[in-house]
Amino acid sequence: MSPLIVNPATDILGAVDVQPTFMPGGELAVADGAAVVPAINRLLAGPFRHAFATQDWHPPGHISFASTHGRPPFSEIDVPYGRQTLWPDHALQGSAGARLHADLDQGRIEVVVRKGFHPDIDSYSAFFENDRRTATGLHGWLRARGFRRLFLVGLATDFCVAWSAEDAVALGYETYVIEDACRGIGLAGADGGSTLEAARARLTARGVRFIRGADLG
Repeated sequence: MSPLIVNPATDILGAVDVQPTFMPGGELAVADGAAVVPAINRLLAGPFRHAFATQDWHPPGHISFASTHGRPPFSEIDVPYGRQTLWPDHALQGSAGARLHADLDQGRIEVVVRKGFHPDIDSYSAFFENDRRTATGLHGWLRARGFRRLFLVGLATDFCVAWSAEDAVALGYETYVIEDACRGIGLAGADGGSTLEAARARLTARGVRFIRGADLG
């Protein structure tokens, strides 16, 4: 199989929530989450010349925190914009866990999009808050710069990476998820499957391609 050639003029790498809060020892740890950092750095040192990053950035008492509602983590509630999974307190603004990981090579990261800073709206996607109306501004920035293909990496595959990929396709970008530079949470779904399985099926049906770093040239 021929490698997928990265066009440095129109392709961009999107590093989603590469923050200690989502890594072992963090408040909402994703298993093996720290392994994404060297994988992303290899991509940044190789075919990609442009990158953006997202940063979860929550105020205390955020609507997505289980502690805000006196409910157990990973339970769900109804909020004005739909169903909301409740998470342990994480990515608190200004905390060490909310910073981009210290070992992430930021030399080619041109813009950092902070999300989830509205107290009453959670945000998974790099493009929209979870009300599906409040835009982050990333789409306008990408269009102004002429980027047409997005390659997403980071945490977590089945939540923030997946929602970002879904929105990217809907907005007209050719979208890829680089699997070996991502890690997922894998919560149990109501149908007996996992959120990872559901996300992959949903994204594949919408035209997102799952690749590995070795597939790129």
